[in-house]
Amino acid sequence: MPHADTLTVVHHDDTRTRFKDVRYQLHRDGIRIWSADGEHAITDVLMTHAYRHREAAS
Repeated sequence: MPHADTLTVVHHDDTRTRFKDVRYQLHRDGIRIWSADGEHAITDVLMTHAYRHREAAS
């Protein structure tokens, strides 16, 4: 299951929902997200932006 430091879900009405430090799973009916706030199931997904910020290696 992928991990994202920041995850933005763009909905069909162009609103955005942002999450920090989550695990997520994309599926045919939308996206399921696990965060510190609990589990979220979002079905009106137009697009997602997931970023994983990694520390630079020395």
